[in-house]
Amino acid sequence: MAPISEEIAGAFVNSQNEMASHYDAGQQSFTTEDILWAVGIWSVILTLSPVIVFYMLMVA
Repeated sequence: MAPISEEIAGAFVNSQNEMASHYDAGQQSFTTEDILWAVGIWSVILTLSPVIVFYMLMVA
């Protein structure tokens, strides 16, 4: 079994190669994964923003 760092490095190189081939194909459309990732990020931002604003008001 390979050390964890080698597995991570291998996965990283793999994803880099996949990204390169994805963009070399000239395919600029959004995939389902891209949309889910964006929705996830925005849901975290929109969920935390009222908490951060409230905290700033309480501290200020």
